[in-house]
Amino acid sequence: MTTRRAAVVGLGLIGGSVAMALRARGWHVTGHDVDGARTDRARELGAVDSTGHDPEAEITFVATPVGAINEEVHEALRRLVPGEGRFVTDVGSVKRFAGAIGDPRFVGGHPLAGSEQVGLDGADPDLFVGATWALTPHIATGNDATSMVQSVVRSFGADVLHLTPENHDVLVAMVSHVPHLTAATLMDMAAETAETRQALLRLAAGGFRDMTRISAGDPGIWLDICAQNRDLIVDVLDSLTTRLDVIRALVFDEDRLGLADMLERAAIARRNLPARATSVEGAGLAELRVPVADRPGTLAEITTIAGNAGVNVVDLEIVHSAEGEQGVVVLVVAERSGPVLREVLAKAGYRPALSVFDPAGGREPNR
Repeated sequence: MTTRRAAVVGLGLIGGSVAMALRARGWHVTGHDVDGARTDRARELGAVDSTGHDPEAEITFVATPVGAINEEVHEALRRLVPGEGRFVTDVGSVKRFAGAIGDPRFVGGHPLAGSEQVGLDGADPDLFVGATWALTPHIATGNDATSMVQSVVRSFGADVLHLTPENHDVLVAMVSHVPHLTAATLMDMAAETAETRQALLRLAAGGFRDMTRISAGDPGIWLDICAQNRDLIVDVLDSLTTRLDVIRALVFDEDRLGLADMLERAAIARRNLPARATSVEGAGLAELRVPVADRPGTLAEITTIAGNAGVNVVDLEIVHSAEGEQGVVVLVVAERSGPVLREVLAKAGYRPALSVFDPAGGREPNR
């Protein structure tokens, strides 16, 4: 059998992870980065088989900073040997440039996955397992390009979501770009205050740590993102500012009913966010929320209990308490395994609450 060939342009955290995911699935991967030292490091890590460009690659991923994507996509398309079955995609978080490309061999893409790790050394072939990968075909995009890219990213374990480029940029401004800027602002405020109040950062654990976690990512990529999606980001920031003014008024006026109503709506909405994966082979998922104390070995104990019961954990999240050393371990398993895991955890002294998601993302109340 002929080994399938792929290329990756840009070998940072996401590009490196794409390259590793491709190699793990048997592809021959050629990588290129403007930083020659990074290209060499990709070879050392085994992220790529060879360096440079591959005009015969079936699929080329452009994983450069957002500001360089348009140029790099055009260059990748230009390099391809003419003929069928060769396509280009990207992984940028802004898609408004896609309409300017207008080539049937190109389909925009954006994996909603990341890590606090920075750069190639943080790359992980399993980074996209359970992640949502948005594809943003333009009117000029060929169906064969979309089908090809969709097939490859699904092989990484990602769930594919189709959006128009315009709708994508509106949505990510809300769920990704402004949350990152908000987290960075809170962390910056805390750091400045901590210079004169040393106790602050000792208190900045639990909920604050979780809320500001994303601010630890690579700052460099956000300069291009903010420039490329400026108008939509500013719209969301304006809306957030208005909402914060409302909250300020509720707090200042001691409006307990109004404040309680808003907090309750937010709490219900957060609890009803679907899991990163919404089904296992078409079946529903169960979510168990297990209150725990922050002590060594707790997480290992819970996952060992699940393994001994023959339960596969599809997703796992740790939610720290806003204060103190308590928290909740959130386990997502196949729906049929939910009652089983709840029972064995209860026998071990835990108090799990069980919810069930159907494949469409609906959720039954905790029980």
